[in-house]
Amino acid sequence: MNNDHIDTEGFRANVGIILANDGGQVLLAGRVGSKGWQFPQGGMLEGESLEQAMYRELHEEVGLLEADVEVLGTTDDWIRYRLPDRFVRRDSKPLCIGQKQRWFLLRLIGPESQLRFDRSDSPEFDRWRWVEYWRPVNEVIYFKRRVYARALYELGPHLYPEGLPPRPRWWPKRWRAVFEKDIQHVESARRQTQSERLDDRQDDNA
Repeated sequence: MNNDHIDTEGFRANVGIILANDGGQVLLAGRVGSKGWQFPQGGMLEGESLEQAMYRELHEEVGLLEADVEVLGTTDDWIRYRLPDRFVRRDSKPLCIGQKQRWFLLRLIGPESQLRFDRSDSPEFDRWRWVEYWRPVNEVIYFKRRVYARALYELGPHLYPEGLPPRPRWWPKRWRAVFEKDIQHVESARRQTQSERLDDRQDDNA
């Protein structure tokens, strides 16, 4: 983490990547040496822009270049999560207590044969598969589920302009209750942004 950007509150700046195919499925990558699955993601280096970090991670983790993808959208703000205590490295300086992430939704426009895991000296993944849109929420490690649900909800309209796929009916009730609170937060932020843009246009026309 020597070159990572960790803010004064202990949150590591990070970019997350949701890669979709033409069928509206999204890519899940399997972590090396474990059964875990997740979206590609990685920390931002000092001095990097969001897009620079995203394209670097895209290449290092799944082998793709800028020409292989189309950017459909990005989350409007940071989405934060705290690490469970057992994952916090108390001896690291500066101390990292969690992640703050900006998420990108990309569409694969290059051939699937470009997906590969040997672009880095320390590969993160060793396998991948396409899954239905909400499936990653079920498969990611438990403390990232809220982040995944929120990012998928916020970015989904770029991929599904006619309406998002229905959320799985078999999600536990406790998940639904928490996710609904986060979705209300997203909708509130959207209304605020739309109001500010309308005010700006009115000021420009005054």
